[in-house]
Amino acid sequence: MAAQQPRLGRVGFLSQKLDQPQDGAVAYQSTTGLDHDQIQELVGRIHQVLGPSDRRPGRPPVLGLYRSVLLTLVLLRQNLAQTVAAEWFGVSQSTVSRVFRRIAPLIGQVLCPHTPPLPEALSGRVVLVDGALIPTRDHASHRKPNFNAKHRRAGVTVQVMATLDGSLLAVSDPVEGRTHDKTAYILTGLADLLADHEVVADLGYQGTPTIRPRRKRPGHKHHTPADKIWNTSVSRIRWAVEHAIAHLKAWKILATGYRARLAELPTVIRIVTNLEHYRQGW
Repeated sequence: MAAQQPRLGRVGFLSQKLDQPQDGAVAYQSTTGLDHDQIQELVGRIHQVLGPSDRRPGRPPVLGLYRSVLLTLVLLRQNLAQTVAAEWFGVSQSTVSRVFRRIAPLIGQVLCPHTPPLPEALSGRVVLVDGALIPTRDHASHRKPNFNAKHRRAGVTVQVMATLDGSLLAVSDPVEGRTHDKTAYILTGLADLLADHEVVADLGYQGTPTIRPRRKRPGHKHHTPADKIWNTSVSRIRWAVEHAIAHLKAWKILATGYRARLAELPTVIRIVTNLEHYRQGW
């Protein structure tokens, strides 16, 4: 009688799948955000950057380059605690930390060519703009400036630019979470960058030269028929930037609560933005 195969739990099953780089049928995309071919290309680019000079004498590393890239992508996509990721990959938490700090900047570096060049990429386009909150831990030293009253949680705010078909164009540097969209639009330099372009935004950009929904007229409880038609038309355009933000926040490190040092968050945002450009095929 054949020996019964041991049952694999969730951690064991996923770690087994992630140990099979040669199997093109493995569905990586839901776990890492990229498909198999994209991961292979990404690993190849990082290998070229590292070159033979990166090889160190002595015992080989616990994780090779391929699994190191997978680990980094999983952390960015799933926002796992490092102790959980360590169980998935069969390594220590300190190894997870070292790998992430080494590989994440390399991912951002090799994917820079996929970043749409600004302002050239804006030429002839209608640009959609909206603000997005990147949740963080409630750090005592930043509690007041980073508390967003609308979302009732701490975080930083970024401005997201998208095309009419929902493709991500750019993500601004973060500002304090309490910053209003109109103020953030000016502070991040988008007001100057987009001064000569058609820009569609929401009511949070009141007072800027953007195309946006109309408020109720003074003394009126309801919108006029003309205003209703206008607002419906704007809403039918603005869905695309919400779509772009949803795809950006599918990288859960930007959606479910950033846990590391706030000083490193701008770099993480740029890395994730580069990954999203790469995933979309820019």
